[in-house]
Amino acid sequence: MNFNTGDTAWIIVAAALVLLMTPGLAFFYGGMVRSKNVLGMLAQNYVTMGVVSVLWITGVYSLAFSGKGKWIGDLHQFGLNHIWQQATGFETLTIPPLVFCAFQLMFAIITPALITGGTADRIKFGAWTVFSGLWLILVYAPVAHWVFSPSGWLFKLGALDFAGGTVVHANAGAAALAVVLVIGKRKGWPKERMRPHNVPFVLLGAGLLWFGWFGFNAGSALGANTLSAFAFVNTNTATGAALLAWLLTEKIRDGHATTLGAASGAVAGLVAITPACGFVSPMGSIAIGFAAGIICCLAVGLKNKFKFDDALDVVGVHLVGGVLGALLIGLFATKMTNSAGANGFFYKGGWTLMGHQAVAVLAVVAYSFIATYILAQIMDKTVGLRISEEAEYEGLDRSQHGESAYETAN
Repeated sequence: MNFNTGDTAWIIVAAALVLLMTPGLAFFYGGMVRSKNVLGMLAQNYVTMGVVSVLWITGVYSLAFSGKGKWIGDLHQFGLNHIWQQATGFETLTIPPLVFCAFQLMFAIITPALITGGTADRIKFGAWTVFSGLWLILVYAPVAHWVFSPSGWLFKLGALDFAGGTVVHANAGAAALAVVLVIGKRKGWPKERMRPHNVPFVLLGAGLLWFGWFGFNAGSALGANTLSAFAFVNTNTATGAALLAWLLTEKIRDGHATTLGAASGAVAGLVAITPACGFVSPMGSIAIGFAAGIICCLAVGLKNKFKFDDALDVVGVHLVGGVLGALLIGLFATKMTNSAGANGFFYKGGWTLMGHQAVAVLAVVAYSFIATYILAQIMDKTVGLRISEEAEYEGLDRSQHGESAYETAN
């Protein structure tokens, strides 16, 4: 087959941009933890890059995208055998199969990495390394197949997810909640105020995420075309709207608009527009962004109400934002943006699409939460997930890695 060189070049660049998001996430999370845990947070994100890179090539890519099963793929492309063949249902792609594989790898890397924000300050490095690999196989691979693969049952149902609102964000958010419930609260939470040790790191990480997210969303068009441009513009627009909405919500509620809120608002907008960016108009992206900024800002308080220690607000931002974005497709999707999509309620499409979106959200969240909870319980009762009380007091940096980010770390 003659591949399009422009499309191929763009998706290679987009894949590199998506990889940059994981170090960006590491800094975003690393700045929000206490100084004694910053290297621990960065290490968990970096080791995830290694674990997933190896597992994806050896078999997980095939499980996610090969075969015609509606629940899970097969091992036809185990070890990248038959990689000259396009993934099932993607036979018309204008990029080489290996480029598609590399692009999807970067999604698989950041998804388990997102979970680390929920479990911050208290999970063993070795246990996390094993957990991330098992979670990739048992949770990410089937969910990606359901939603992204044309053979998957949610794809066939008609549920829309352009770049991973359910597969990445709702999936990781539900998983983070499950693990948090298994390992319990940080020592001293919620009475002790565990402030971010480096807010400039948080802003740097958010900026890298925003930049890399253009590859995440615009690259999901799988070509250098008008749809990619729509996804790019919608991503930026929704992110800006969410940032403003979060700051406004903070100002009304607390009397201050914070820089931490600006970073969190931007990420909330990126999350919410992810599933919708290739299906809605730029005006629709503004509505989604504003909704995400307000609702996610309010949702981060759920952990205090229900007493679960989601340290860095993975549930409030990624679970809530991913679910919100997926559902709002049912209102704002328009075939004027993507003829392969569907019309939502506001474009005379009725409630059919909203029903499909709701089924996808419920299925992914329920499966991710239950499967992750079982996996975490098994690991906690065998190898143990949580560090000792002494190690937690000392901090992840010294207890897990024998290092310190700062000479004066405390």
